[in-house]
Amino acid sequence: MKIGLIGLGDMGLSMARHLLRAGHALAVWARREASAESLFADGAAWCGSPADLARHSEVVITMVGGSADVEDLALRADGLLAGFAPGSVHVDMSTIAPATARLLAARYASHGIGWLDAPVSGGPKGALEARLAIMVGGEAATLDRLRPVFEVLGERVVHIGPAGAGQVAKACNQMIMVAAIEAGAEALHLAAANGVDVGKVREALMGGSAASRVLEVMGERMVSRNFDKGVDARLHHKDFALLLGEAHALGAPLPIAATVGQQLNALIARGGARQDTAALITVLEAMSGPRRTEP
Repeated sequence: MKIGLIGLGDMGLSMARHLLRAGHALAVWARREASAESLFADGAAWCGSPADLARHSEVVITMVGGSADVEDLALRADGLLAGFAPGSVHVDMSTIAPATARLLAARYASHGIGWLDAPVSGGPKGALEARLAIMVGGEAATLDRLRPVFEVLGERVVHIGPAGAGQVAKACNQMIMVAAIEAGAEALHLAAANGVDVGKVREALMGGSAASRVLEVMGERMVSRNFDKGVDARLHHKDFALLLGEAHALGAPLPIAATVGQQLNALIARGGARQDTAALITVLEAMSGPRRTEP
């Protein structure tokens, strides 16, 4: 297929390379052409604007920061909508508000253009290994047409429901995952407060019912104090702002998510925006203050 891609961060670059290796004709656009240079030798083409990219593509995939970014790329004067021909499809794989996904789907539908919101779970490693879990909202027929593209990028593709439903599923994913990171941080913080070897505690927990992918990966980062790799906390902070805003609009109580959201706020306030979210343990340490000793 003729595919356009916008969003050349760690995940987007890996996705682009998989699409090229699978034989698709790939074109890209970015705010800085230099960010795409590593793809040109592999056959990617450059387009001068989002509209130009859409003119040259059957489907455009966006993998960018948030709702405002996707809406701007779609609707600005030289945006995707200005270039798409009827029958084209915009696939957004970013994490955005369900309401934004529904709005864009409706705008595109009025011009005969398809839409899928298809956020992913798996992070940079999942993108690199083409093992992403892809949660899709939109029309089933559009997904069926593009399923071969998704199967190049991930190993599990699930149609959740109509436009916006993929973003609802992603919000649920983030709630569970980041709450588990906070739970792991609290467990290891309790172990440290007792003077127990946190590495041994994590090792023991990984052999029992508390074992999880979060404890395996994020727990190791807490033990090793390596917060410089993984997913920036600022991205999970953004996701929690979206999901808590959705909960507020719906009147849906999310007490654990609200607490985790406040811990993320504290991490950002401490300058941890570009640290891995495993750095939530440092918020607990700062809250504890000097350790008390028994008389």
